[in-house]
This record gives sequence, structure tokens and C-alpha cells, in this order.
Amino acid sequence: MALKKTKVCHFCVNQKDIDYKDAATLQKFLTPYKSIVAKKRTGNCALHQRKVTKAIKQARIMGLLPFVGGR
Repeated sequence: MALKKTKVCHFCVNQKDIDYKDAATLQKFLTPYKSIVAKKRTGNCALHQRKVTKAIKQARIMGLLPFVGGR
């Protein structure tokens, strides 16, 4: 049985702050249909996943990220 590689939180490792104005970083945590990717797939810790989710929602309201994606 192969061992799974443990994922580490991108924000804990890089000591990077989450900002709703940084659309390029937040784009990495969206699917092609623009729904938010679960922390199980991204590897974020619970604290940073909540902050990412809040920042994505705030960026959507500000018009920096789309609510829905194309086909």
C-alpha cells in the first residue's frame, strides 16, 4: 500500500497573509466552475481555509472574482 503525501498549508509555510484583493492567489483555490475547493484537496489548515473562504466571498462581492465559471 502506497503512503499518501501529506499536504501542508500554503499560508503557514510561506508566512503569507490572505488578502481579498490578491485575486491571483485566491484563484488557485477555485475550481474551473468557480466553486471553492475543500481543504482536504488544498491542504490548508482549518484556520486558513476559513480565511480563504471569507476572502473569496468578499472578492466576489467586490467584483474581483466571478460567482460562476464558464463551461
